Amino acid sequence: MKLYRIVAFVACAALLTSCEYQKYNHIEQKDLNTGNEYVYGVSPDSLPRQMSYKYEAQPELDTRVNSIRAKLYGGITNSVVKQ
Repeated sequence: MKLYRIVAFVACAALLTSCEYQKYNHIEQKDLNTGNEYVYGVSPDSLPRQMSYKYEAQPELDTRVNSIRAKLYGGITNSVVKQ
C-alpha cells in the first residue's frame, strides 16, 4: 500500500513538472518583415496595407476551386470568406 502511494506521488510529481516542456521546444527566429507596413500595417491595431486591395469576383474560377477542394478534402465544402 505504501509503495503504491510513493509511485503515485512520483508519477504526479513527474506529470506536474513536465507541464512546461513546450517552453523550450521552439526556435527563435528573427522576423524578416519587422516594421513592414505592407505586412503588419502602421500600428498593431490597424489593418495591413495588403488588406485594402479589392479584387473582382471571377465566377468562372468557382468550378476549378471546388474541384481542387474536392481533391484535397474529399468533398465540396463552403469555406468561402465573405466580407
